[in-house]
Amino acid sequence: MTERRAILSGSTFEEQIGYARAVVDGDRVHVSGTTGFDYATMTISDDVVAQAEQCLRNIGAALEAAGCTFADVVRVRYMLPDRADFEPCWPVLRECFGEVRPAATMLMCGLSDPRMKIEIEVYARRG
Repeated sequence: MTERRAILSGSTFEEQIGYARAVVDGDRVHVSGTTGFDYATMTISDDVVAQAEQCLRNIGAALEAAGCTFADVVRVRYMLPDRADFEPCWPVLRECFGEVRPAATMLMCGLSDPRMKIEIEVYARRG
């Protein structure tokens, strides 16, 4: 049987909505759409770049708990309510994914809380 386990971050959203930050399914790691909330304090910055940085910290922690790193990411999706907010995040995203070069998509859509300016979802393969 393939290993399947949930990884929780402590976000109150996970409990309220009923999902996991990430799910490990064999060698695949599915990280849920992750926003710029600091899950320890459940606070969020007003700045989209700061939110992107926090998203990546949250994702990095989930990947580490799953036994992999950003180098294992094969797919990333960026979701933003305002397309103008995407380009300011590029340097931060490039720092994280520039060498990895995962397949990527940017979607413009509403997010569940008006304070959220970016949400990032990744898929990785454990080596």
